[in-house]
Amino acid sequence: MHCVILAGGSGTRFWPYSRKENPKQLLNIVGDKSMLQITVDRLHKLKSTSEIYIITRKSLYDSIINSIKNVDPENIIIEPSAKNTAPAIGLVALKIFLKNENTIMGVFPADHLIIGHNVFEKSLDRAFRIVKKQNNLVAIGIKPTYPSTAYGYIQYDPSNNKNKIGYHVKTFAEKPHEKLAKRFLKSGDFLWNAGIFVWQVNTLLSSLEKHMPDLYDDLLGIRKCIENSKSFDEIWNNIIPQSIDYGLMEKANNIFVVPAEFKWNDLGSWDALFDVFSKKDNKNVIRGAGTVMGGKNNFIQSNGRFTAVIGLDDLVVVNTEDATLVVPRNKVEKVKELVTWLDENHKNLL
Repeated sequence: MHCVILAGGSGTRFWPYSRKENPKQLLNIVGDKSMLQITVDRLHKLKSTSEIYIITRKSLYDSIINSIKNVDPENIIIEPSAKNTAPAIGLVALKIFLKNENTIMGVFPADHLIIGHNVFEKSLDRAFRIVKKQNNLVAIGIKPTYPSTAYGYIQYDPSNNKNKIGYHVKTFAEKPHEKLAKRFLKSGDFLWNAGIFVWQVNTLLSSLEKHMPDLYDDLLGIRKCIENSKSFDEIWNNIIPQSIDYGLMEKANNIFVVPAEFKWNDLGSWDALFDVFSKKDNKNVIRGAGTVMGGKNNFIQSNGRFTAVIGLDDLVVVNTEDATLVVPRNKVEKVKELVTWLDENHKNLL
């Protein structure tokens, strides 16, 4: 399997620790290695892995080349500009297709936390078996533990089990509001979308031809440029950004999902990080120099300075050399809006 890691994001919801040129995937968030290196190491352990690719933006290329081990530099692919996941995945698929059109391709986010390697490998082996038998697109789904509004969902047909290793997908659902998320959880036939996919590269490209014809035509043009050693920047600049979920997975009918048994967290926000770490007195998490007095369920990330919280509950407080963030844990998704505001007003803080 050729494993493709999507590593071009900016990690905006982890501001101020994550910055545009030093984003979440390059930070040591849960240990002494970056999230990207942890992902590379995890994929290297898979018996089915033959090659690993990383697709990222130009400004992160040098950092990745200089810091990430066990990836062939030729397999670190630069997308000329951010166009969301469908064009990025299509570009790497095209490059793999030019080597071997029958290759099986796995797609993985760069910054997710996965615990339980053996069950992780079993899930991918199941996806591998479904893909090898027929021209299917396979997603890995996570059994939801609460009605999250931060994740997309996958609804599957419990009666249609592909050889008892996966289920036919009814629909992909965007991030729901809380009431709808509760309905999803109660129904019992919804899984969280982990953003992990497996397919034959020729199946993906033929699916793009059917459901995203404009992108497919652009990829054909890019192929000619690659074969003639020419720049494809002009074609790329005209591509309409679109996610693989919305552009393809919500439209195709040859999709199966494998319910995963491993522990998973997409580390998409400061509150998600709060769930990962062990708690101190009164269920507070303190990383770095700091203390909480008379408060509970707080998350403190303090780099280079002492941070004190007194008599307050359910807060995220993040201190860096040039910025301080204070936000209720149930409003951490608003950090993304703050970053948009900063982009318009204080670019030096990004």
